[in-house]
Amino acid sequence: MNFELFVCLRYLKSTRKKGFISLISLISVAGVAVGVMALIIVIAVMTGFTEEFRDKILGVNSHIVVQRFSGAMQGYEQVLQKVRNHREVTGATPYVYGQSMITTGSGGSGCVVRGIDPQSAGGVLSLPDQLIHGTGLADLLPASPGEPPGIIIGAQLAKQLRVHMGDRLRLLSPSGPMSPMGIVPRIKSCRVTGIFETGMYEYDSTLVYIDLNTAQGFFDMPAQVHGLEVTIRKIDQAPQVAAQLRDTLGQDFVVKDWMAMNFNLFSALKLEKTAMFIILTLIVLVAAFNIISTLIMVVMEKNKDIAILKAMGASAKQILRIFIYEGLFIGISGTLLGLGGGLAVCELLSRYQFIELPSDVYPISTLPIKVLPLDVSLIAIAAVLITLSATIYPAWQAARVEPSKALRY
Repeated sequence: MNFELFVCLRYLKSTRKKGFISLISLISVAGVAVGVMALIIVIAVMTGFTEEFRDKILGVNSHIVVQRFSGAMQGYEQVLQKVRNHREVTGATPYVYGQSMITTGSGGSGCVVRGIDPQSAGGVLSLPDQLIHGTGLADLLPASPGEPPGIIIGAQLAKQLRVHMGDRLRLLSPSGPMSPMGIVPRIKSCRVTGIFETGMYEYDSTLVYIDLNTAQGFFDMPAQVHGLEVTIRKIDQAPQVAAQLRDTLGQDFVVKDWMAMNFNLFSALKLEKTAMFIILTLIVLVAAFNIISTLIMVVMEKNKDIAILKAMGASAKQILRIFIYEGLFIGISGTLLGLGGGLAVCELLSRYQFIELPSDVYPISTLPIKVLPLDVSLIAIAAVLITLSATIYPAWQAARVEPSKALRY
């Protein structure tokens, strides 16, 4: 053990005539620990919210959407084949999208109708995994030529309309053929063959799925689709893959990735996470001021000891390192305690999920927790750097002590 570390540990262990200073040291350690623990928990919750939002959105929407500038896409089979030939694409499916009115014997509501291909949509959307009632997407097809087609609706919409599996309902299109009495809306009778639940109230209360051919007839779009939905191997590479598909398909097509389509939402979440990090770092700064005051009082109390050490041959750099080590010991101890406490609380919240959230306000039912090693490392490094900077001034004051003046007075 070197000389500086030995003296530092002696000062930390010494309790004679130093009870008040020792108490402040413990408060400083506790302050750093509370700050680090709060940072880890809040950042883990914010990261969990971001990933939950992403998973919920990508469970209903695809990674990339391909559309034509002019509107509806004709001859989409050729475009679909070109998209599937890309090496990063794992699935692609056509879709039809429109607003409609859905009615039953007990009432009605506005809804968003999505026409999907039952054969290829399962490889792009997470709808089969989100079904709480029903066997699969194949039930969207009519059971027989005379039977109505199937429809899959959200759980909240089913609750609002009071419908169950097998019930009949009607879709009303706002556009239709012209008659002497005006526009006659198209009406399509469907049978409920599935109920899904994504966890996001916005989707569960407004979204319904029908077969692609049924949707084309309902919206009067023969052999046309609104676009293609595409999934890729790595979702983080969506902007690059979208740019490559745009070059392949030409300027007549619009290719959007999930990051661009939800840019405002994820930018707001990122900004909020950064703001929370900055705000909670103030707790560590408050603890750093406690470290400064503790070291200043130690320097004042040990003024004569410092003078004797210098008279015995200790250099100013050695005195400087003694008090830097003492401040670092307080900071690292608090950081380690905060890391342990924060990770323990995150594990409890993640395992037992005893904090419930209202489903009509938040897209998830429990508090999400996601601990990233990078976030934990940045928090620990920031806490140690802040505490290290807090030791510089007191250590510098100790190194400036002149033995002759200190021993004389």
